[in-house]
Amino acid sequence: MYSLRPLPALLGLSLLTSCTLRMQPAERAKPGSMGSSPFPSPAPGSAGTVKRPIPAPVYRFGHLDTLMLGARVLRLYPGTREVYERLPVQPWLASNSAAEGDEFDPEAEERRRLRKAGADVKRLGRVLTLRCRNGKDVRLVSNPSENYETSVVYEYVATLPSISQWLVAVRLYEGGYYLLIDQQSGRQTVVWSPPSVAPDGQHFVCGSSDVLARYEPSGLQVWSMTSGRPRLLWERQTEWGVSQPKWLDNHSILFEQDFIHNGDVDTRVMRLKLVN
Repeated sequence: MYSLRPLPALLGLSLLTSCTLRMQPAERAKPGSMGSSPFPSPAPGSAGTVKRPIPAPVYRFGHLDTLMLGARVLRLYPGTREVYERLPVQPWLASNSAAEGDEFDPEAEERRRLRKAGADVKRLGRVLTLRCRNGKDVRLVSNPSENYETSVVYEYVATLPSISQWLVAVRLYEGGYYLLIDQQSGRQTVVWSPPSVAPDGQHFVCGSSDVLARYEPSGLQVWSMTSGRPRLLWERQTEWGVSQPKWLDNHSILFEQDFIHNGDVDTRVMRLKLVN
């Protein structure tokens, strides 16, 4: 009932256009993808010939490697799994799923988070109260019910000090979304997913992936914090999903790109430069 999914109706989505894959110079020599053959030519008179290796199918899928922003092309390049795994996971992005055989208890998980939230975040029954620095209280009242149109549950997720926001999950009868709430003013911003914040706190991204069921859109949002509050730079709904984006530096992200191949979901690590 309370599975968390972003609401397409709340979000303005643009469509993906795609181009062909072009690898960076440093990656041209990768065996099985592009570049010159790693095998020597057969000697004159030798029997048989050595065939050039065929690129793995994934590298020939042109719709997986570019995003179009108006006339601007953002190219995606294969990333390194080893580097991706070494990058830290921001606490609110870490999986909170229950251990195998255990039932996940969202209320108990929220109580654990609230104990670390400080005096400005409190829950009394169904009311979640956030005390802003300007003295304003933001009161979010849950109404869990079997009514498809009115059922809503607000769940405190985390405090994001680098962008001065609280993160709240909004669970509806089916689907849901996330709220960022400004700690100074109480201003609320709807986002697709928990944000991955750049090291300098000037940008964050929200990735979404539902490529198999397609119950919700898959894609990427890019936000700026340069004005002191969240400002959407762009968002794109894509044929592939974005899972667990991590910042390589203040300009680029690595993420798991989920896509359908041979009727199943496959995943590869990709790199995308977002900020010049």
